[in-house]
Amino acid sequence: MIYVKDIMSRNVKTIGAEATIMDAAKAMSKWKIGSLVIVEGSSTVGIITEGDVSRTVAKGYDPATTAVTVGRKPLVSVTPDERVEVAAKMMADAEVKKLPVMEDGKLVGIVTQTDIVNTSFALVTSLKEMVRARYRPPDFEM
Repeated sequence: MIYVKDIMSRNVKTIGAEATIMDAAKAMSKWKIGSLVIVEGSSTVGIITEGDVSRTVAKGYDPATTAVTVGRKPLVSVTPDERVEVAAKMMADAEVKKLPVMEDGKLVGIVTQTDIVNTSFALVTSLKEMVRARYRPPDFEM
C-alpha cells in the first residue's frame, strides 16, 4: 500500500489569512507554484489556487483589496497515514485537486492529484517491468 506520507510534498508554502489575492498571486509566481495554504495564527484555514485567483478577478473583485479568504470552501485535509486511494476519493468527493496534510493539528505537507497520478503511473510501470522480467515466451522450435 502507498500512503499519503510517501508521496506528499513537505515544503508547503503558506500565506496569512489577512493577505490579499494580489499577495497570493505574487507569491505563487515568485515560487512557481499553483497554490498556497492559508493560515491564521497556527491554524490552517484554507487553500488558494491559481484558479481561485483568476475566478476572483473574473467576478470583478479587486485583487489588491480582496482577502484570500473570500469565498473559501470548508477546508478538506488528510493525514499522512491515510492511503493514497482514500485521498484520491476525498479529492473527487470535494471537487478539489490539492489536500493539505495535517498531523496533530499541524500542517506537515500537501498532496495533489498530480502526485497521485505520478505515483500511480510509476507503480503501473514497475508492475509491467516485473511481469516482463518473469514472463519468458515459450521456445517454439520447429
